[in-house]
Amino acid sequence: MSVSSPAAPAQRLSGVASSPVRDLLALIDRPEVISFAGGLPAPELFDLDGLRAAFDRVLSTPGGRRHLQYAPTEGNPDLRAQVADRMTRRGLPTTADDLLVTTGSQQALTLVAAALLDPGAVVAVEEPTYLAALQCFQLAGARLVPVRSDPDGIDPDALADVLERHRPRLLYLVPTFANPTGRTLTAARRRAVAELTAGYGTWVVEDDPYGELRYRGSAVSALAALAAADNVLHLGSFSKIAAPGLRLGWVRSPAALRPALTVAKQAADLHTSTIDQAAAAAYLAATDLDAHVRGLRDAYRARRDAMIAAMPATAPPGSTWTDPDGGMFTWLRLPGRVDTAALLPGALRRDVAYVPGAPFYAAAPDPATLRLSFTTHTPAEITEGMRRLAAVLNDR
Repeated sequence: MSVSSPAAPAQRLSGVASSPVRDLLALIDRPEVISFAGGLPAPELFDLDGLRAAFDRVLSTPGGRRHLQYAPTEGNPDLRAQVADRMTRRGLPTTADDLLVTTGSQQALTLVAAALLDPGAVVAVEEPTYLAALQCFQLAGARLVPVRSDPDGIDPDALADVLERHRPRLLYLVPTFANPTGRTLTAARRRAVAELTAGYGTWVVEDDPYGELRYRGSAVSALAALAAADNVLHLGSFSKIAAPGLRLGWVRSPAALRPALTVAKQAADLHTSTIDQAAAAAYLAATDLDAHVRGLRDAYRARRDAMIAAMPATAPPGSTWTDPDGGMFTWLRLPGRVDTAALLPGALRRDVAYVPGAPFYAAAPDPATLRLSFTTHTPAEITEGMRRLAAVLNDR
């Protein structure tokens, strides 16, 4: 009897490229490498004692075993109530019933795609944008249409043109301290985006993992708080303000879409980890999270300042870069015809790493761009890493 080779993977995976960020993490796992590649929070700033105590509390009570049991798909009621209260205090009125707890906000993106996108549906994305969102929408079989952006965020005129010509089902944005650029959509443009998408009946996904990490200036209103129509889904996460290993996120959704998202969640994993949700709720009840976030801001502000201060001596003449008000990233564009992916092996030989910019584009990429993350290293390490990077970028 002849033996046939197993069937190939599903066709829908053929157009989804591997994440260069995840691939780089495997290559740079050496202590001597100063990596600006991963968008990682600083592990030394995790509240290890507070989280350990929270897990101990929820497992040490007489009812502790229920936190190891199956749980409702929508999520832990106490956790949802605490997240809703925090969102409301930040200017986005929210109730526990508005929220679905997800396994990281990345899963929230997947659930939104499952609930809203049929194969061939058009998704408009800011150019450039979050790489894993592009992967998610590609996996759903969507057709991605880029929308021009500039230092003030997505361009409303360009968005109006895309809405009229392509009639996208969904617009995806990271409007506050965007990944990869660090840009923040201005208040005036937020109002314009809210009005345009409401007028066309377009769903909006407002991805907000970085919004609490502001180092300069005043907070701007969430798109979901400005929307004239009930068309904005707001995604949040504990990954950047607590710990990414918890894999806890949420989606704030309009009531009409909530049943579809819940069914999508049931089909994906039944529910997010019961024990992690219970521990997070206990942690929030016992911890001054605002004080913890203030500590993160102070540490990350100094790290951002170190990177931006080093940039003029690092980047070749004619380069441009963003000076973000918050978040984790700055976006650098080199002058002339250069491919930052081709420069990366030389950077790795000098024990420094970054992410080439091309994968963040849905259409024609700009190969002269690259993303640098400043959160993982101390100011002194950042200064040294930028010195190493300068040798790479100026030796061409």
